[in-house]
Amino acid sequence: MTPSALTAAVTLAEANSPYLKGLLRRRAATLTEIETHGFDAALAAAMVLDDTVSVEIGLRSAKADVALITALADLSGEWPLERVTAALSNFADLALNAAIAAALAERGAPNAGFVAIALGKLGSHELNYSSDVDLILLYDSVPLRPREDPAEAAVRIARRIVAIMHDRTADGYVFRVDLRLRPSSEITPIAMPVAAAENYYQSDAETWERTAFIRARACAGDIALGQRFLAAIRPFVWRRSLDYTAIRDIKAVSLRIRDHFESGQAVGPRFDLKRGRGGIREVEFFTQIHQLVWGGRDVALQAPATLDALGALTAAGRIDADDNATLGDAYRWLRTLEHRLQMIGDEQTHSIPATLGQRQAWARLSSFAGPQELMRQLRMVTAQVARRYDRLIADADIDTPQIPADPSGWCKRNKVAPAFVPLIAKWRSGRYRALRSDDAKRAFEALLPDLLKALALAVDPAHAASRLDTFLADLPAGVQFFALMAANPKLLPLLGRVLGIAPVLADSLARRPALFDSLLARDSFAPLSGIAALSAELTASVGAGTFEQRLDRTRLWTADRRFQLGAQLIEGRDPLCIGADLSDVADAAVATLADAVVADFAESHGAVPGCRLVVLGLGRYGGRALTHASDLDLVYLFTGHHAAESTGAKPLAATVWFQRVAARLTAALSVPTAAGALYEVDTRLRPSGAKGLLAVTVASFARYQSTEAETWEHMALCRARIVAGAAADRADVETVIAAILDRPRDPATLRRDVLSMRRDISAAKPGGGTWDVKLGAGGLVDLEFIVHFLQLRDRIAVTPDLRAALVALVAAGRVPDDLIAAHDTLTRVLALLRLVVTGALPKRFTQPVEALLAGAAGATDFPAAEATLGLAKAAVRAAWSDIFNLRGD
Repeated sequence: MTPSALTAAVTLAEANSPYLKGLLRRRAATLTEIETHGFDAALAAAMVLDDTVSVEIGLRSAKADVALITALADLSGEWPLERVTAALSNFADLALNAAIAAALAERGAPNAGFVAIALGKLGSHELNYSSDVDLILLYDSVPLRPREDPAEAAVRIARRIVAIMHDRTADGYVFRVDLRLRPSSEITPIAMPVAAAENYYQSDAETWERTAFIRARACAGDIALGQRFLAAIRPFVWRRSLDYTAIRDIKAVSLRIRDHFESGQAVGPRFDLKRGRGGIREVEFFTQIHQLVWGGRDVALQAPATLDALGALTAAGRIDADDNATLGDAYRWLRTLEHRLQMIGDEQTHSIPATLGQRQAWARLSSFAGPQELMRQLRMVTAQVARRYDRLIADADIDTPQIPADPSGWCKRNKVAPAFVPLIAKWRSGRYRALRSDDAKRAFEALLPDLLKALALAVDPAHAASRLDTFLADLPAGVQFFALMAANPKLLPLLGRVLGIAPVLADSLARRPALFDSLLARDSFAPLSGIAALSAELTASVGAGTFEQRLDRTRLWTADRRFQLGAQLIEGRDPLCIGADLSDVADAAVATLADAVVADFAESHGAVPGCRLVVLGLGRYGGRALTHASDLDLVYLFTGHHAAESTGAKPLAATVWFQRVAARLTAALSVPTAAGALYEVDTRLRPSGAKGLLAVTVASFARYQSTEAETWEHMALCRARIVAGAAADRADVETVIAAILDRPRDPATLRRDVLSMRRDISAAKPGGGTWDVKLGAGGLVDLEFIVHFLQLRDRIAVTPDLRAALVALVAAGRVPDDLIAAHDTLTRVLALLRLVVTGALPKRFTQPVEALLAGAAGATDFPAAEATLGLAKAAVRAAWSDIFNLRGD
């Protein structure tokens, strides 16, 4: 080293690099060491850590010395690129080893059982001047504290290692740590067992991960453990024979890198030296692609460092000597420019500065008179690299996705919402488990155009896009799912419709993608098999297990069936049949959960001899006409005497016992858990409403209904149906209900009460618009009131099934026969609306929703559906006027 070269380097650093200028001020002793003993000796001294201070302080002090030494050795021309990157990499190894040893020593353990695998430029000893270190942290044993799980301990150790290296203190930082290259980084802990990592790379890893492991090595910690791991996955990285698929995948990786910057940045401000066309990354990929193709057959080609690998490929005759010379020179020069850029402010940047002052400083640090001269040279060098990279990928014969790398133009042409553009890039990035394997990606790309076109018709395309993203993020594996979609092409548009126009189903699917499995069975679009078969199926599905397990299995089974029925509704099955099936599913769930709750409570508190639970369903549930948004209107009764006591160690009165059971059953049906919630439960129709007991005896219920209940409560009782209880108890309660509904009533008083109730409902919840088929004039509420009025007045057609009651009333001459068609139209439309609309009705429906509603109304198009709906409401209004004698009012 000549003094003049060092002086020139110091002058250059002070004038153009605020970061180096600060180091020169703070590390004057290091500069003296360089002047006295030279760069190599100064570096050796810096690599001896000060053990009189904490590991954090010692490493940060050493890092400052190493940064100053390598920068001045580079600027003075004393060290070539390879020596600079080796010095930085060796210090990173030293620092990481010290951090691992310190983290383990804090637990009283030696530096064993925990290893850092270096990837990227640290793995190949080519670390940048200001660089992250790409690591995978693995362990086979860790020291444990009391009551500590090994996985938790490993994560805590890893966090401590990262903090030692990464955290900024008054003394700066050592290296930024990047752990995102570990297997399935979005879901896995930051430290993994070696066995789990081996299993991943031997079964699930992708081509890009093979590329990453070309430069992998055990750099710190338990080196022997790391070397055993790398030896175990060696067949994954270096394959002796390559089939067509593997070659195609390698070329696909190459094209994706190029496509990522396909806009073709021109050399100038903000040009990316690393990722831009003809930049550092293209030299590395040119090299690594050849290594992947031939390295499995020739160990000499497995060199981690780019320059070493280029030389080995040339010696083996795999690339031309001219390519080696051109790309090697370009790589050294571009990496040197990159280092000088990072020296300015100790930033991990690869982009040419936007400001003229910074470009001038960068040019001077790079031995150019000014930025224009540097740019001219940079254009020549990157053009030479780009030509060779172009030639390499020109004959790529991979499957070309229908949607290009930049999807914005395709989306615009196909009327796909702009919200999908960034999501497509995310889906292609490999961050989602289901889209990580190459087979899954190809299958997904084949499905994507049709899926996006279907979602473009969604009520809210942006929301549909978000739902699809959540669905893909939660999907555990993609290959099988997408293969099934390809084998069942009718399910693809269905998935689009579910995500795009059925928010009730889409939100359920986003929370639990496995719901879609219920549509893959051969009979998934057939009617359900009736309550007896469904109950048997649910019993078999629930099986044995803890109380919580039985509850969750019931929730999962019920959610599957509800989703299946929602899909059938979208696909055009009669909503009247769907309503009956939904009610059967609810019956099976309520009965199963009731049995589970009673058994569990009895196990803790004893049973109540002679007393049993009976559950009534009312409203749409009682009438077997549930929609996907329906509450379950429930009334809890129990047989026997309220003063009876349980047989437990601390006896409970029957009333208290059944209050608690009823509350638990309500919670089991309605409280969300990991498996989700089933239904909203409404118990306000019980005797005395919200002020009454949650569960009463059958005798108390009969007495209340006979002496205290108001007209509206008897109207509600017209749709009462027993949904859980022993057969004998069901018969007894049915007799009680029949007796109450068969009581003679004064027609005038009944008429007055019914009209008053309807006015109260209209005041509290005024109907609105053609498509308000429930509350609006001539809607289902009016139709229900007509039926219940006649059932109570004339004591005929008493059945909770509203349609069956209408048929009987028509046969008795009490109502016109057009009310049956009106009921069917209004009920079918309501079922669809509850599936495709959440919240208030929109001012306009999208075309797909209009088509569904038209089908529900039995019309050929949406205007015809509105006309049909108008006729149905008119029929109900006319009957209302006739029956309640309102034509002259």
